[in-house]
Amino acid sequence: MQIKHIFLLIISTFVFIACTHKAPYTNRDQMILISTQQELALGEQSYEKTLKESKVIKNTKDSKRVKDIGKKIAEVTKKDYNWEFNLIENKAKNAFCLPGGKVVVYTGILKIAENDSQLATVISHEIAHALARHGAERVSAGMLSQGVQVIGNIVLGSQAPQYTKTFNIAYGVGAQYGVLMPYGRMQESEADEIGIYLMHKAGYDLSEAVKFWENMSKGKKDNFEFLSTHPSSENRIKNIKKIISKLNQSK
Repeated sequence: MQIKHIFLLIISTFVFIACTHKAPYTNRDQMILISTQQELALGEQSYEKTLKESKVIKNTKDSKRVKDIGKKIAEVTKKDYNWEFNLIENKAKNAFCLPGGKVVVYTGILKIAENDSQLATVISHEIAHALARHGAERVSAGMLSQGVQVIGNIVLGSQAPQYTKTFNIAYGVGAQYGVLMPYGRMQESEADEIGIYLMHKAGYDLSEAVKFWENMSKGKKDNFEFLSTHPSSENRIKNIKKIISKLNQSK
């Protein structure tokens, strides 16, 4: 058998195995080539590095809000993670959640989230990305495009520093990565949908989710690191309204 055919067979095998994953709530087939353990190892490292290099806001009204809202949403996920929620001083209107439930909210987003339900919209959306392993999907896509590079059993980034940057980009760690490589349209829409379900379970006002995204769309140019260019604000809001309507009808 020619090397080319062997390579294609290996690729096909990886894709077949990877597609056995399912996204929560939407039940969408996913192509994921890295293990949960690999995600957690890299996530823990990136989280610790982020906290070390940032000014973490502690013992304030806003930092307590982030923790309280985050814990309330975490409870409805039914995930036995070592959840952590931290507010970081940064003007960027951004937030992210790393594998294992490590959530970071930037102070800049508080100018957009006008109340607890709107802040819950942000946190739910980011938690949804992590629950659906969207970052792992992006890492996997990158691996395939490079010919399926096997990451291996990574515990510390120092063992494979080239993957640390790839991981950070894939998970939107830091404002600069959110700009360079925003989540795709499908993943953003899926995170919106899962996020709304989480908000609903946690008892937050779903109408405020619409208002939050309307607030974000008003300053779209400034909020690029969080919004990305897709999906469009108009379509995003329209889809969220459909999800809310569906949930209201099921009551």
